Amino acid sequence: MNALNDTKPSYFVLSGLTDDPKLQILLFALFLLFYIVTLLANVGIMVAIRGDPRLHTPMYFFINNLSFLDLCYSIIITPKTLATFLSFSKTISFVECLIQMYLFGASVTLECFLLGIMAYDRYMAICNPLLYRIVMRKRFCQQLVGLAYLASYLNASIHTSCTFRLPFCRSNIIDHFYCDVPPLLKLSCIDTTVNELVMFIFGGLAEISSLTTIMVSYSYIISTILNINSQQGKKKAFSTCTSHLMTVGIFYSTIVFMYLRPSSSYAMSQDKIASVFYTVVTPMLNPLIYGLRNKEVSRAFMKVRQKCRLILLLV
Repeated sequence: MNALNDTKPSYFVLSGLTDDPKLQILLFALFLLFYIVTLLANVGIMVAIRGDPRLHTPMYFFINNLSFLDLCYSIIITPKTLATFLSFSKTISFVECLIQMYLFGASVTLECFLLGIMAYDRYMAICNPLLYRIVMRKRFCQQLVGLAYLASYLNASIHTSCTFRLPFCRSNIIDHFYCDVPPLLKLSCIDTTVNELVMFIFGGLAEISSLTTIMVSYSYIISTILNINSQQGKKKAFSTCTSHLMTVGIFYSTIVFMYLRPSSSYAMSQDKIASVFYTVVTPMLNPLIYGLRNKEVSRAFMKVRQKCRLILLLV
């Protein structure tokens, strides 16, 4: 047993998405494009919201936090992935792997909670408009987000500590392009049933509690919208929810596929594709969804662009 406990490699090797050198170059260019768009779009949303006093409302406060989270997603995963496309060794140190998995796990959980909070915000705005300003005060919104951060990092600590206590004696080659729980469990030479149960229970609690909040909130929202007499009023009420619903649909479809399945059904080739979608594509899509579909954000974003052009001209 002591020999097993001492089996901790100093580094891991990320197998990546492909062994084909030509395809690696193509993927590098594609991922780099996604990364640049993600950075520019999310920073643009954050600057636009902070720069326009009319957007200093609870809804945009949560959108601003979502953009910051998507920015973190990209920084945690994409730079290392880009490096492995061009590197022959494709190594990641034990400590780097631990930190990457911890931060990524916290980010995934935090997005679950944020989407649930945003659903509750829309419920209060549409179903209880008279109480909205009283309940959704700035301090209350900050407390909700603060609790979400606390719960997310606590959840990530549980998963990370349980995973990295395992002896990795089968191999140090991770069949993935970043450090995640399922591929790391496959490297252990002891029974990982407890780890899988922990992942399912604690990950499921975060996802199911958030999804339940979203479903209950939108059941009330839809009921309220259907009772609005004005067609214009219905359209306006529903338009404030469509961006959030699109984000929820994209996020949960991939997360449920990735983590809430029995281990016997894991197929790394499928998981890698799903992982690309929610680690690289989704952080790019979210700001585009909110930016393009939200007139207030679009106007604020255009003002930021005009100011930047004016500054460049003056310089």
